[in-house]
Amino acid sequence: MNERILVIGASGQVGSELVTALRKIYGETNVIASDIHSVNPDVRDHSTVIHSENITSKGPYIELNALEKNKIYDVIKKHKITQIYLLAAMLSAKSEENVELAWKLNTLSLSNILQLAEKKLIKKLFWPSSIAVFGNTTIPKILTPQYTIMEPNTVYGISKLAGERWCEYYNKKYNIDVRSIRYPGLIGWRTNPGGGTTDYAVKIFHEAILHKKYESFLNKDTALPMMYMPDAIRATIELMETSQENIKIRSSYNLAGISFTPKQIGAEISKHIPNFEMSYKPDFRQEIANSWPSSIDDKNAQYDWGWRLEYNLEKMTSDMIKNLNAKNFLASKAVPFEYIIITDNPEAIAYVEKINDGRRVIPTIVIDGEAFSNPGINGLIKILENKA
Repeated sequence: MNERILVIGASGQVGSELVTALRKIYGETNVIASDIHSVNPDVRDHSTVIHSENITSKGPYIELNALEKNKIYDVIKKHKITQIYLLAAMLSAKSEENVELAWKLNTLSLSNILQLAEKKLIKKLFWPSSIAVFGNTTIPKILTPQYTIMEPNTVYGISKLAGERWCEYYNKKYNIDVRSIRYPGLIGWRTNPGGGTTDYAVKIFHEAILHKKYESFLNKDTALPMMYMPDAIRATIELMETSQENIKIRSSYNLAGISFTPKQIGAEISKHIPNFEMSYKPDFRQEIANSWPSSIDDKNAQYDWGWRLEYNLEKMTSDMIKNLNAKNFLASKAVPFEYIIITDNPEAIAYVEKINDGRRVIPTIVIDGEAFSNPGINGLIKILENKA
């Protein structure tokens, strides 16, 4: 039987990239993206999604509220869904501003899907947890283990801890194949920050490229676990693809990533942008960050399903700046452009490889039919001046 996958919350930081990755594996029409938005430019820009109920179209998108259990049921039945990735959530900082809605969205959406899974309507469920499940009493803060004291003091963390307990309960009582990862702070260049405490590590790149300075809302020595989005997407898919017998933890797996402070990432960015300046003005998010671990021990994920990290701070920083430079520069100059991810576009891959002697050079920029391989900002300035 072919897998039919529904991604709920597909327009967010994880979903917009996960949809593209899943479609490469299962085919575009077998992965249905959904979100509460009727027209969603983030999903449109970052995957081949058609904003229509018509799933016969390439790359289907469905407008779907994660809290509407009956409509989700209808979608599952109509499209013969076998797997669900439930990504809809309100993140840490935003949750503190809207407590009741955050609790409702973050817990009831999961409860609805677990109840549908209990009826054997789907075979497999992925639901992400977070390092926010840890709190001030968690020990140790360095290399925090899988099993320790968890007393979160944020709405987001409380809702995620409740979700972990429900996942384990439904697995043990009803044999639901639910799988989960405690995501660290996630860093990616394809979408804007989504309202989390670790989002400084995304915004800092945008500000560095556009303005050569950044004011951090965390103090310079606040170390937090982070992960580059390609690693997070790969971890998610590897967890879902592994044999059911390999999954020993049904609450949620620790996932370590890389740990660094604002000062450390600022120093790494300065290697690429020499005049970059950092300043610090901690706000309410500092208290949230203080309750979280500085680093994570993920040996259970390594042992159980073979998880291995690929991106360190140096490699991630280089890749982020490379990908954001041209995109942000063109946007800041109000230069219209079409952004194409070549990984899910065979024609684009062939075109880029032909231009670059068989290599996939990113970015390759085409202006008025003329191709330029990773020209850099100074190169772009000269190109645009010559084209003017």
